[in-house]
Amino acid sequence: MKFRPHPPEEPEINLIPFIDVLLVILIFLMLTTTYSKFTELQVSLPVADAEAQRDRPKEIIVAIAADGRYAVNNQPLAGRDLAAVARALRGLASKDSVLIISADATAPVQAAVTVMDAARREGLTQITVVAQSGSAGR
Repeated sequence: MKFRPHPPEEPEINLIPFIDVLLVILIFLMLTTTYSKFTELQVSLPVADAEAQRDRPKEIIVAIAADGRYAVNNQPLAGRDLAAVARALRGLASKDSVLIISADATAPVQAAVTVMDAARREGLTQITVVAQSGSAGR
């Protein structure tokens, strides 16, 4: 029996893992690279005036607790009815006053409606409701 010598096998280079590594490096570099932006327009930004801040309208803050109790400018009210809230607002309301309603999230809606109705009776037309962003409470 005569055995023939086998020709040596040619080494084979597999390029697929090499290409995979290069793509991962390319993606990494694309994600971590920062690009500097050059502005092409000359912009003149506005300047804040401190005097304009002092001419703010008078603020009346009405806080509503979870159980429906009221506090006007941090002074708790004895009653929870419309007349009690209207009496508290009567002395504070002026033509340019702004009413800020700060209610607990679990406070009854009727409590906020009562405050708005009392504000309407006293001639307050500028009403703001304080809210918290959705992600801050979680």
